[in-house]
Amino acid sequence: MTGDPRTQGQDQSDLFTGDGSDIAAKPTVQGTPARALPAFVLGEELSALADADPRIVVLTADLASANRTVEFKARHPERFFDFGIAEKNMVTAAAGMAACGQIPFAATFASFLGILCAEQIRTDCAYPNLPVRLIAHHSGISMGYYGTSHHALEDIAMMRSIAGLTVACPADAAMLRAMLRASLDLPGALYLRLGRGRDPVVYPEPPADFAFGRAWRLREGRDLAIITTGAEVRPVLDAAAMLAAEGIETRVIDMATVKPLDIAEVRAAAAETGAVLTVEEHNLTGGLGSAVAEVLVEGPRRRFARHGVPDEFAPIGPPAALYAHYRLDAEGIAARARELLAAPAA
Repeated sequence: MTGDPRTQGQDQSDLFTGDGSDIAAKPTVQGTPARALPAFVLGEELSALADADPRIVVLTADLASANRTVEFKARHPERFFDFGIAEKNMVTAAAGMAACGQIPFAATFASFLGILCAEQIRTDCAYPNLPVRLIAHHSGISMGYYGTSHHALEDIAMMRSIAGLTVACPADAAMLRAMLRASLDLPGALYLRLGRGRDPVVYPEPPADFAFGRAWRLREGRDLAIITTGAEVRPVLDAAAMLAAEGIETRVIDMATVKPLDIAEVRAAAAETGAVLTVEEHNLTGGLGSAVAEVLVEGPRRRFARHGVPDEFAPIGPPAALYAHYRLDAEGIAARARELLAAPAA
């Protein structure tokens, strides 16, 4: 082997290819094909889009392997830029590239992008209405053992308060593909909030009629509506299946775009079901639940509750244990739904 001995064995690029020729059949530990995981498709999808669109450039901050933009580097090296551990510089440079007619996709951990770079996103990208696509991966508590500095539980609140910034959270790899494709024609800046990258399948194929600002009703039900986004969509669907076995029919809504919010779908959930519950991997302050509450407060009273991380810094631990701790797994979500339905009507 050649190269720095300290990094030998860390580069797994040979396990993945941009054209997907050898990853489709490689299962993960959970048995989900690697091709169906968000962590494996970002570089591949951007590479394919760049084949037909010379405006696309990709930037990252020392995380090309973690976010698989290394695949873009292999196919379009002249349009790939690694800024090292200099995330603020990366975002400002992306704004400069956008001002020159390019469509930059800047990717790094959500804790660094949405929180550390909030000023650059606001002033350099959103204020001048530039088409910068900010790819914030490993959001929420998905970094687990890395602790508070790497957890991103405040970013939705921060990002949705920035004027003119679209905020979207793909639930799985297929939805990520749809969002990346649609982003090429989206005016202004975009914040894409991804999970750990190992989110199980929700959508068999990228929705052909995807549009930012539209929610997706994945399950019908009159007893309860659960509005969720991003990595929590799959566990919410699993919780709805548990509740159905008990005779509780739950409407499941994927609020794929948190800003602009699909207000009509929120109002329909309130009018047509017995209660509304929001579920998110985010601090309860300012996130999806707050956005939905802002809509519901203007209408008739309904049983409503927000479910997420309370206003505290999450402990350090494996992600699965943290999800169980905060009841953000299927069992915990189902339990929270039962509590809401048992509460007195408003």
